Amino acid sequence: MVATTAFPLVTPATFSPVKKLLDRIPERLRNRYGLAVLVLVGWIAIFDSSDLWTTWKNHRELSEMQDQAVWYTAEIARTKEQLTEIASDKDLLEKFARERYLMKRDNEDIFVLVAEKR
Repeated sequence: MVATTAFPLVTPATFSPVKKLLDRIPERLRNRYGLAVLVLVGWIAIFDSSDLWTTWKNHRELSEMQDQAVWYTAEIARTKEQLTEIASDKDLLEKFARERYLMKRDNEDIFVLVAEKR
């Protein structure tokens, strides 16, 4: 009498692709703890609020801000130098006020020339 089952018989040949795949996985990751650690690290690297993409983007933004800080520090030093020059020379102060803020004496007229935009 031949027994029929709903499931096909499992032969060692059925598991050969799975065995080849398992042989490529390191020994430490074959147990459930290694798999759990791998899944957790993958979850943190991809789906967490501090994932790799966000960390890289924040690092790039920090680098840009550090470059801006260096530029602003140089600009502050240059402005302080100009301020000491202007404060020490009255003629230079008058020239600065006339050029920057279009100040004038009572008997003068100011003509501002603006370049045309093309």
